Amino acid sequence: MEKKLIGFSRVLRKNMTKEERHLWYDFLKGLPFTVNRQKVLGSYIADFFIASKKLVIELDGSQHFQGEGPAHDRERDEWFRANGITVLRYTNLQINREFDAVCRDIMRHLGLAEE
Repeated sequence: MEKKLIGFSRVLRKNMTKEERHLWYDFLKGLPFTVNRQKVLGSYIADFFIASKKLVIELDGSQHFQGEGPAHDRERDEWFRANGITVLRYTNLQINREFDAVCRDIMRHLGLAEE
């Protein structure tokens, strides 16, 4: 782990986006699993990571759909998959407009709800 990434992850934890705060405080924090915020994994920082389920949850703002964003996300996702980690991606728009559906989807992936 690079020390630079660890420092950056601390800054990101202190400065979560509105959507990250909503998902964290209104759902993820209450799960019966340890959920890490802005977790350094390899050369990447995952928005949320549930180690016991090998699950990364990513929230994508507009930068993920512009320029190098999509290619960078594919590279990250491939690294996670190669390391046995499942990636769930949701847009900020989904968090803002379909919060309950996002939570249900996460619950299904965690085995806490029916398929």
